Amino acid sequence: MRILIGDDHVLFREGLRRLLEQLKEGSVFVEASNFDEMLEICGGGETFDLILTDLRMPGWPGFSGIEALREKQPQGKVVVVSASEAHHDVRDALEHGAAGYIPKSSSVKIMLSALDLIFSGGVYVPPTVLREGTAADAGGEARAGAMPPADPALEQLLTQRQREVLERLREGKSNKQIAHELGLSEGTVKIHMTAIFKSLGVRNRTQAAMAFPQSS
Repeated sequence: MRILIGDDHVLFREGLRRLLEQLKEGSVFVEASNFDEMLEICGGGETFDLILTDLRMPGWPGFSGIEALREKQPQGKVVVVSASEAHHDVRDALEHGAAGYIPKSSSVKIMLSALDLIFSGGVYVPPTVLREGTAADAGGEARAGAMPPADPALEQLLTQRQREVLERLREGKSNKQIAHELGLSEGTVKIHMTAIFKSLGVRNRTQAAMAFPQSS
């Protein structure tokens, strides 16, 4: 596995590299200290399986930077690793093509679980950002709870909360209704919707509802 780490703090890059050595033995790491360097590396002919990028590093052009990295490395997973846990940063990152958003405050266990979910085809959204007063998101795991999915494939692609949102989407409920039933804000429901669409490879609510058969 080839991994590119982009962050302007050398100590964080070194720590992240050592952590990711647990992901797969024999992984090859390349580091960049600013966005322009990341973009140059991505366009230099090397292929990366995983691209980890900070937000607002030197040269950061905004969230369009994620799209630029994906254009250079269409086969790689671009994941944001940031100190920010703001809802709008998470949502903007996902909407611009990030395969996940991992806060720097995450534990080693959470980060490795998040990357496992991402490489399974899912989209990781941090529970610390999405937790809003209900027990379902408690625990901080990448796959919380044990709600039975509508299809076994959903177990690999979606978190429990995302499956709960999808079930209500299939019932034809609006974001406002889903938010009320699950005790979430509409903004949080929108983040879940974005993650669901990306995980299922669909573009709208109708396609998401038809992506997998419902359980009987």
